[in-house]
Amino acid sequence: MSEVIKIKKGLDIPLKGKADKVFGQAQLPDLFAIKPTDFNGVVPKMVIKEGEKVKAGSVLFFDKYQPDVKFVSPVSGHLEAVIRGERRKILEVVVKSDGKNETVDFGKEDISSLERDTVVKKMQEAGTWPYLRQRPYDVIAKPEHTPKAIYISGFDTAPLAPDYDFIMTGKEKEFQAGIDVLKKLCENIHIGINDEAASKLYLNTKGVEIHRFRGPHPAGNAGIQIHHVMPVNKGETVWTIQPQEVAAVGKLFTTGKHDFSRTIVVAGSEIKKPAYYHTVMGACIAPYISNNINSDEHVRLISGNVLTGTQVSEEGYLGFYHSQLTAIPEGDDYEFMGWAKPGLGKYSISRTYFSWLQPRKEYRLNANMHGGKRPIVVSGVYEKVLPMDILPEQLFKSILVEDIDKMEQLGIYELAEEDVALCEFVCPSKMNLQKILRNGIELMIKELG
Repeated sequence: MSEVIKIKKGLDIPLKGKADKVFGQAQLPDLFAIKPTDFNGVVPKMVIKEGEKVKAGSVLFFDKYQPDVKFVSPVSGHLEAVIRGERRKILEVVVKSDGKNETVDFGKEDISSLERDTVVKKMQEAGTWPYLRQRPYDVIAKPEHTPKAIYISGFDTAPLAPDYDFIMTGKEKEFQAGIDVLKKLCENIHIGINDEAASKLYLNTKGVEIHRFRGPHPAGNAGIQIHHVMPVNKGETVWTIQPQEVAAVGKLFTTGKHDFSRTIVVAGSEIKKPAYYHTVMGACIAPYISNNINSDEHVRLISGNVLTGTQVSEEGYLGFYHSQLTAIPEGDDYEFMGWAKPGLGKYSISRTYFSWLQPRKEYRLNANMHGGKRPIVVSGVYEKVLPMDILPEQLFKSILVEDIDKMEQLGIYELAEEDVALCEFVCPSKMNLQKILRNGIELMIKELG
């Protein structure tokens, strides 16, 4: 058994509203959406028109720059709408379910005899290829490349994140089949597990290398784990995929059908009954929050976690890669005296408030930034929450001045937005560091490819 890798830097944000390991009951919605904005670098080209009928697995659109990368409908029914934004940018492709769940049959396969090209082609045709993302850049993997490894993080340490050991229960066969398929793409498969709560699913998986981690968030991020196991250097790639997606790949090859079912957690201080739900990829969130919000205040709904998720409306949709729906107060009200009060009920990473005397207290935090943007303050706080051998303040400054050589030298190849989310949370300058990093990555892609 591998030795435990201890992550010392980081921060567990103590939010109220963690879900118990119980399932809630909610009717499956009629509307589902695939959002091109969930995929970095993808320019969608529609294949069908509004009103046309589709099956689960029918192609909705493909990537203009990688036509073989297809995005498919998660349910059968018809194309309800194509929602566009500025300059006719496609934001959402909405499908209305007919309740029949008719599914495209892509054919079963004998996994043991598969060739790499066959695996790539079937995953592209069935719409499972976007599950694979590559480092550097955190974009959809390019099939013409062979990565030095495929990495799976078997746990999530983000605030109120789902327990993957719990939601993967009963999917052992599909997960192993998915691993066997992925090994046709790359022999080197690694799984990072939580040393304090390692499930039998991962420990019993064959053909993989296990790495044990212990520590605060972001210990569960694939990028952090990769940094400590196999740092990504210039010219190298590592692909990542999530556990539920591995099971979906396995089921595609053993049954011939793309399984769009997902288990998600609905959590947060504003949820009456935080719980897990069985649903389908891209589902409308309305059934999961209906009569389940416990506040009359303005509430922010987030597809994903509070650090990296996407704000959605009450009629919005789950993100493609999200297994979490979070509800917190918006924080658009004003309080008397603000920071000047003792702040026994306020959370702070420093000892600004007396709340540090209650280390186990959980907080009802809101989305208020508590201040406006200002120039970068050299404070050293980023380094305290980023467990990488990287100088984040210097990296962000090199991105802002578009110094590509410095960006390379300072480790931009290893980072994705989720890895710097805590830096953004603790930032005294209120900088949108995730957006800055993405701008830097896009510049690297443009200049270096």
